[in-house]
Amino acid sequence: MKSMTGFGKRESLCQGTMVGVEVRSVNHRFCEIMVRLPKPLSGMELELKEQVKRTCERGRVELTVTVNGGGSGTNKVVQLDRAMASRYVQGLRELQRELKLSGTVDVNVVAGFRDLFTTSEEATLIKDVPKVVEGLTQRALTDLEKMRRKEGAALQKDLLQRIHTVEGRLHTVHQRIPLALQASADRLKSRVAKLLEGERVNDDRVAQEVAMLAERSDVTEELTRLQSHLAQFRSALKSKEPVGKRLDFLLQEMGREVNTIGSKANDAEISSQVVELKSELEKIREQVQNIE
Repeated sequence: MKSMTGFGKRESLCQGTMVGVEVRSVNHRFCEIMVRLPKPLSGMELELKEQVKRTCERGRVELTVTVNGGGSGTNKVVQLDRAMASRYVQGLRELQRELKLSGTVDVNVVAGFRDLFTTSEEATLIKDVPKVVEGLTQRALTDLEKMRRKEGAALQKDLLQRIHTVEGRLHTVHQRIPLALQASADRLKSRVAKLLEGERVNDDRVAQEVAMLAERSDVTEELTRLQSHLAQFRSALKSKEPVGKRLDFLLQEMGREVNTIGSKANDAEISSQVVELKSELEKIREQVQNIE
C-alpha cells in the first residue's frame, strides 16, 4: 500500500552544467501531472509525463527540471533582409540611369548598408542534457516511490488499529442489543399497565407489540454487513495494488450502516457507541484520502 504524498530529488553535472530534477506528490482523486521545464527542453514534456505515470497511478504530481543556463549554449546568427537588399539594388540602378552615373552596383556597395544585416543569438541544446534529465527523473521517482511506500506502511498500521477500535465498539453494540430490546419491552409493558390503571392486560396483544418493536429495532443485518465491510477493508489494506478508491467506497457503506443502527436502536448506550463509531470512521476517512 502506498501513500500519495512523497518527494524525490536528484542532481548531476553535465558538461559543466548542473542539471536537477525534483518530484513531489500530494493526494488527489485522479492522476494529475504538472511538468515544469526550461524552454529548450519543452519537447520532453510528454515523455516525462509517461515516465511519471509508470510510477504514480493517483495523486497530483509536480515534476520540476532545472538546468543551470537553461541546458543550452548559444550561436550567433547573421540574417540578411533580402527583400530590402533587392530594393536597394533596384533603386541604385534606376538612380544611375537617371543621372548617368559611372560605376557599378556590386556586392561591395550593398555591403555598406548596415540596416540590411541583423545579428542574434540562437539557443542550442546541449546534446547530453535530455538523456541526463531522463535518468535523473527515474532516480527521483524511485526516491518518491520509497517515501510513498514508507508512508503507506505507517498509514496501514494506523488504519488497522482504528479498524480494531471500530470492531470493539461493534462488539459492544452487539452485546447491548438483547438488553436494549428487553429494556424497550419493559418500558412498553409499564406504559400499557399505567394507561390501563389496573385493568386486565391482554398479554397476547402486549407480546405482539413487543415483537413488532423488536423487529423495528433489529440491527442484525446492519451489523452483519458492517462486519463484511470491515473484513474487506482489512483485506484491501494488505493489497499491493492501488486501493484508495475501494477503501473510500467501503467507508461510505460503513457510514450508512452505522447511521441506520443509530436510527433503529432506541438505546442510550448504543447511541453513544454510534457517535464514537462515526467519529472513528471520519478519522479513518481522513487517512484514506492519502492512500493511492
